[in-house]
This record gives sequence, structure tokens and C-alpha cells, in this order.
Amino acid sequence: MLTSITHRATGIAMSAGTLLVAWWLIATASGNGAYATFSQVVRSPVGLLVLFGFVWSIAFHMLNGIRHLFWDAGYGFDIKTARKSGVLVIALSIAVAVGVFAYAFASKGVSL
Repeated sequence: MLTSITHRATGIAMSAGTLLVAWWLIATASGNGAYATFSQVVRSPVGLLVLFGFVWSIAFHMLNGIRHLFWDAGYGFDIKTARKSGVLVIALSIAVAVGVFAYAFASKGVSL
């Protein structure tokens, strides 16, 4: 039940995150001043939290979608397997989001 509700919530979060991507593209096309404003907002603690949530939403939604594909094929329906795969999806999605952020912060050539 938790992963089903979270799947829907991450779908909504990804839609909202698309506005952030649109702002980034518009700011990039609008020049240095607009991009500097965007960059300042995104690099703030709240901005980083929103970015992390967006990345995690994408990871969770994708991994849970793969889980649903297995279900569509008739695999993983028993309660024990469904619970294990749900925990796995949550753990992997967190690991992916943390990994993406660790890579971004460790890479000297990457800037937000």
C-alpha cells in the first residue's frame, strides 16, 4: 500500500519538478542574470532539498515501474515477495538519489 501511494505521489512530484527543469532551460536561454538567479535559488538549502526530492522521485517512480512490469507479467504477487520488492525499491531509490548527489558534489566540473 505504501509503495502504491508513493508511486502516485512521485508522479505528481515529477510533474512539479518539470517546472524546475523548465525554469532552468528558460534561465539558461535568458542570459547570465537569469541563470545566476536560478543558480542561487537551486544552490540554497531549500533548493537542494527540492532537487534531491526530484531526483529521488524519478528514481523511485522508475524502479517501482519496473516492479509493476514484473507484476504485469505475473511475477512477485505473493505477499512476502511483494513486501521484499517494495523495501528493495525504497532502498535502491534512496541509494540512487544519494549516489547522484554524491557524484555531483564530488565532480569538480559539475555545477548547478
